[in-house]
Amino acid sequence: MAAAALLAGCAQPGAVPAVATGPISLGTDPAAACAGLKAPVPASAIGLPSGEAQIDSATLVAASPLAVADRGPTPAARVTPALPAFCKLLGRIKPVDPRAPDILFQVNLPLQWNGRTLQYGGGGFNGTLINALGLPPAQRFDTPAPLAQGYVTVGTDSGHQTGPQDVPQAFALNDEALTNFAHASYKKVRDVSVALVQRAYARAPAKLYFMGSSEGGREGLTMAQRYPADFDGIFSRVPVIHWTGLQFADAEDGLADDIVSDPVACKAKFKVESLRCAPGAAVDSGCLNDAQIKAVQTLHSPYRFPFPLANGLTEYPGWGVSGEAHAPFGPTGGWQAWWVGRAAPVLPPKPDNGIAWFYGSGALQYFYQRNGQADPRGLNPETVAERVRQVSALMDSTNPDLSAFQARGGKLMLLENLADYAQSPYAGIGYHQSVVRAMGADKVAGFFKLYAAPGVDHVGGGAPANVDMLAALSAWVEQGRE
Repeated sequence: MAAAALLAGCAQPGAVPAVATGPISLGTDPAAACAGLKAPVPASAIGLPSGEAQIDSATLVAASPLAVADRGPTPAARVTPALPAFCKLLGRIKPVDPRAPDILFQVNLPLQWNGRTLQYGGGGFNGTLINALGLPPAQRFDTPAPLAQGYVTVGTDSGHQTGPQDVPQAFALNDEALTNFAHASYKKVRDVSVALVQRAYARAPAKLYFMGSSEGGREGLTMAQRYPADFDGIFSRVPVIHWTGLQFADAEDGLADDIVSDPVACKAKFKVESLRCAPGAAVDSGCLNDAQIKAVQTLHSPYRFPFPLANGLTEYPGWGVSGEAHAPFGPTGGWQAWWVGRAAPVLPPKPDNGIAWFYGSGALQYFYQRNGQADPRGLNPETVAERVRQVSALMDSTNPDLSAFQARGGKLMLLENLADYAQSPYAGIGYHQSVVRAMGADKVAGFFKLYAAPGVDHVGGGAPANVDMLAALSAWVEQGRE
């Protein structure tokens, strides 16, 4: 495991290694070329059972300047990078089940293409179309957007649309929508984007990349495990890798004392009891009262399943001692917003219950209990064991056998932020260790790199955290430069 900052010397910001072909033009009349891309992509071009892909609009978009907002939910969300003129394709992939939602997608075609594509991952429970126009995860803010570097960029909503008043987990009641969210939509959109690139530029991509963070990081690992032939390079930041374990851990928040009780563990080496307040001492004097100590202990304790999940996992690992004192960036940051909340959990969840309860309670209701009116408080996993195993097999990106991805020459970078409050960095570290055990350290070192960023939280706040990961990944894939 190496510090992420070491990557800073791997590649200059915005550097793009050369491919065999030079820039490829969209044509002398890009507006007409763009408008001519509206024909459907047949289902036969998609490598999974699916309906056809329909193009809803094909629009030539004018160049736009850099813009920086005063506020944003994450540091990167404040930055809207400068973009060149490009052809924006909006479309949808029709389902097999007529009751399932469409998969929405966006493909952005530069007027001068560098021969590569970059697919962006999503976040949370998805349900919002990723436009693939911003900076990818962990990217330096002074780096040109991938589209400005000549990449075709691709995004999707993963096969369901969540409105402001919708329950974000409700889509999981439809089997096809759940499978699309788990893995299928990313494969389908990848195949459609390749067909559209072939149509637009009369050639297939020379290299295909995937970059994602959190849920998007899980998607990246899923592609390496399930569809190893589809991407040449994958960057996965803070992936929700052990998805099932995290949802049950999230839903336990608030149960032990009705305010805080998340049973997740870490390999903490300090004794939180040593911080207990002396009798009569004020809590704000740098010590902790009994309830606060209990909160830390439960956050640092493992969530153990009474039966194995996919790939033999039986527990969700915990958090290290890092980041508790960070000032949260945005409304979703930090222990207070994520775990502790300001009020005891209720149904339906309220904003002051803590985000972990909001995520976890809905996941238990719609993914496992399959009933939006069910009460997940105190749910015993053994009562829904068969369903838990089914969802784990769909959702958990924990398969340590990456031999097919390694054999095709794929490269994988995984970055864990050690002050992550939303998911345990030890899940990703443990996954890397499992791959090493399965495949051997020497072989793994040639295609799978694990990096850790001390003091950096889930969204990239805290310590310095930004590196041109796309340049580093493409240099490794195309030049063998680590």
